This record gives sequence, structure tokens and C-alpha cells, in this order.
Amino acid sequence: MMEEKVRDDFDRARQKAFLNDLKATFGGRANDLLPFHELRRRLNPESESYRGMRTVPVSQIVGSMDRFRDFDRTFLPRKKATQGRWSRIDRAYYEDVRLPPIQLYKVGDIYFVKDGNHRVSVARERGVEFIDAEVIEGHVRVPLNSEMSPRELLLQAEYAEFLRRTDLDLVEPDHDIRPTALGRYDVIWQHISLHREWLSSIWHRASTVQEAVKDWYAWIYMPIVRIVRDRGVLDAFPRLTEADVYLWVMKYRAELGEEVGHDVGPVESAEDYAEIMTSDRGVGDRISSIMGRAIRVPDAATEQKRQKRRRRLRRWPRPRTGM
Repeated sequence: MMEEKVRDDFDRARQKAFLNDLKATFGGRANDLLPFHELRRRLNPESESYRGMRTVPVSQIVGSMDRFRDFDRTFLPRKKATQGRWSRIDRAYYEDVRLPPIQLYKVGDIYFVKDGNHRVSVARERGVEFIDAEVIEGHVRVPLNSEMSPRELLLQAEYAEFLRRTDLDLVEPDHDIRPTALGRYDVIWQHISLHREWLSSIWHRASTVQEAVKDWYAWIYMPIVRIVRDRGVLDAFPRLTEADVYLWVMKYRAELGEEVGHDVGPVESAEDYAEIMTSDRGVGDRISSIMGRAIRVPDAATEQKRQKRRRRLRRWPRPRTGM
């Protein structure tokens, strides 16, 4: 009788996992546990501490260190191979056997399982709200919570790593640099690093990271953002952010420099970009123009206007000579 109950419990849990995967597929969303290595690839906690034994909300356990393929987003079992261990733990609940605590790694308000994936799975299936755990915590500067999707959590992780590298939250507390695509903070960090090299060359001393961040924010990032705001560029792209458009402008700036044969400043690049993006052409035409894929042949007046705009793009004087 006990074996039948345990077998039925597992089969029911696995069927739920299958249905959840099916719904997620048709709904175009993820139903996977967050792999710990994906988070750590993007994030280095600023410090770690041993928290000892804690009673942890099961709902805040969102990922696993090594068994993330065996369970779905809510720790329901996906694979038949998990049945043996899963059933032994389920049987222990029926027999009122006290199980050892699991081991978790905490980041923000979410947890990853180091040891005890099957115990979490059975606990969630049985409606257990809290579980005993031995916890190590990695400390970060941004909130992470179980309501976020895996993609949102990874974006937050990249943001936390960006803040760790730059101290932007200390240098410019009112900043709002939030790109919408993964990997973009690394591109912005490259911009800052190059700016730091340039500052060191004109100051004849090594620029600190914080000096470079502050100078980049004041002389590169915000001038572009102000033009984006003034020209209403985001009105045509409401799902994007100012940081997204900054990245587009910087890519466009590099292409402009190659076209006109000298470095074009961020303000003039942004103005030229804004003129294209807020013109009367359709969104598709504007994006194709920016991406270098013209989809129509411009008439003589349009081409004359474009050439006139290019001729006024002067070399950026880079006025600051020391500090």
C-alpha cells in the first residue's frame, strides 16, 4: 500500500511537470530552474558569509547548482530517473521521518540548491512552506526575488556586477542605466574602460575607475541621453530604454567616424542619430538606415540633406586637458 502511494505521488508530480512544460511552451515563457552557473557567470558577489541553519521559504528556492535539468521551475520532477530518490524522501514524509537539512546558496532573496534538490521537490509537491537549510550568502547590491523570471534575474545579476565594477551607484546615485538585453553591461563597461585609458593619457597619470565613471557619465552618457529625451527618440520605441538608445548611438558614432574620417563627438552623433530616428520615414526605414541596410533609394533632396548633415560633423575636440 505504501509503495503504491509513493509511486502514485511521483507519477502525479511528473505529470504536473509535463503539463507545466506544455503550457510554458505554448505561452512562450521559460519553465526551467535557474542554473547557478548562469548567475555566477554574470555575477561575482562582493563578499560571502556563512549564515548557518535557517528556516527558508520553499517558494524562494528558484535554482540549482547541478540538478537544474531534472526539475521544472517549481521543482516538479521531469525525469523518470529521479523516481528512486524522490520516492524514498516521499516515503519518509509518510513515515514521519525527520530529514537532514538541505544546503543552499543565497543571493538577494533567492536560493540555489547545493544539496537537497529532491527534498525541495517533495516538499513543494506536499505544500510545505518552509524547510530547514544550511545557508551561505553571497552579498550583492541589487534586489533579486523569486517573482522575477529567469531572464530578469540574469539581467539583475549583470547589473549587480556592473555596479561592483564601476561603483556607479555611489558615484551617480540617481543614474538609470538599465539596458533590456543580456550582455549589454559588458559593452558599457568596455566604453568606460576605453574612456579611462584616454583620461590617463591626457592627465599623464592613471585615472581611477571612479574618476573614469564620473567623467564618462558627465561627458559621454548624459549628453546623449539629454538629446534622446529632447528629441523624443523613445516615443517611437516605448519598449526600449535610454541605455538601449545610448548603445545604438555609440555604435552609430563608430560608423560615422569611419565614414567621415575622424572622431565624431557623442553630442553630434546623437543629434545625427536623432534626426534620422525622428524623421517622417517609417520605423523600419529608420532602423534599416541606422543598421546600414537601406531598403529604398533616396531621392536627390534626401541624399543632399544627408550629405549636408555629414559635412557639418566636425572632429570632436575633446576639450579637457588635465585634472
